[in-house]
Order: sequence, then C-alpha cells, then structure tokens
Amino acid sequence: MEKDQNRLSRAVITTKDGSKSIFVPELDEHYHSVHGAIQEALHVFIGMGLDQCSNEPIRILEVGFGTGLNCLLTCLTGREIFYHGVEAYPVQREILNKLNYSELSGDNKSLFKSIHKASWQSDERITPNFRLLKDQVLIQEIELTEQYNLIYFDAFGPRVQKELWDPKLYRKLYSALTINGIFVTYCAKGQVRRDLQSVGFKIERLPGPPGKREMLRGRKV
Repeated sequence: MEKDQNRLSRAVITTKDGSKSIFVPELDEHYHSVHGAIQEALHVFIGMGLDQCSNEPIRILEVGFGTGLNCLLTCLTGREIFYHGVEAYPVQREILNKLNYSELSGDNKSLFKSIHKASWQSDERITPNFRLLKDQVLIQEIELTEQYNLIYFDAFGPRVQKELWDPKLYRKLYSALTINGIFVTYCAKGQVRRDLQSVGFKIERLPGPPGKREMLRGRKV
C-alpha cells in the first residue's frame, strides 16, 4: 500500500478487553486485535518477545510504532532499554488523546504523553532506564546501522501492506539482529513463515493472543 495514510480517516474503537484501538475504514484494517489491544500487545510483544530476552541493556526495533502501545508497555517493565520506533505515518494528536492505555496500565498518563511528546529523529531519555528514538520514515528507506536484540514487527497485515511482508525487508531485519536475537509478529500466515525461514530465521509457531490461534517468533542463530 503506497497511498499516503495521513489522508485516510481514522475512528477510535473499544476492543473486547476495554482498551481502545484505531479503525481505518478505507483499508478495513485495525491497529490492534478487536479481541483486546492491550491483551494482544502483552502476549505477542512482551510475553513472547521481551520476556525472552535476558540480557540488558536491550536494544529494540519496532516496525510500526503506531499508537505507541507497545512502547508504553515495554517502558513500564522498568528494564534498561533503547527503543527505536519506526513509523512513516504518525497518529494525529487528537486521536492519541482519545486512547486509554495509560489509564488501563496503571494511570501512566504522564509517561504516555512523554513518549508522544518526544521529538522525531531524536534520541531522548524518557525514564532513567528507557531511551527512545522515533523515526518518521518508511522502514524500507532507513539504513539500520545498529544491532538489535529484539524486533517487534507490528505493521498492518499483508493484505494491506504487502510491500512490508517481503523477503527483501526480512533479510534487512535479519542482518540488523544480534546472534540469538528475536523477531516477533502477530501474523502467522504460511507464506510469511516460509519467507522468514528463507532468509535465515529459525521460526516457531506459538499460541496467539485471544481470538488468534497462532503467532510467529523467529530467532537469528
């Protein structure tokens, strides 16, 4: 999908766990699972990703920064982390103000605001243990000069953003991971799994979050 997402309308919805998400009618696509935005993020990215990393500091790359939910939940773990979020089409401020993640995750409204007030293209310290770099750029166009321990792959699905679910990009991300580094995504499509394996990932099919049977985790070995 090459169209400018900033021109598309967005509606805030409530998912089944009470947390908000965003629906894009023109794409018929949600930013998170309708079965629970926070539940999905905790299961896929924290439980199956971050919790599997024992080293610190941890360097994380997120493809699809979106609402900042994964970033917030990662920061709340209190672990020493450098977080690099890539997002070509940032969510508008008026939409962000309608999201309720900070209230549902322990009244962390000031932290959520700090994450979104952080300047783009600037490495900023959000807490004593958490550094954040947000890049407003297409992931295909960025040069990844750092090595990461963990990649959150949270782009829109292949039906909507097929250009991101591509072996060429997977190869780029594989190269950016440290040995034993982890790649996690909510998507479990067979073609995605095979393409990830084709560039070198050792892939596991894992139980998915509520409403989804499976998800994928890859390791660089």
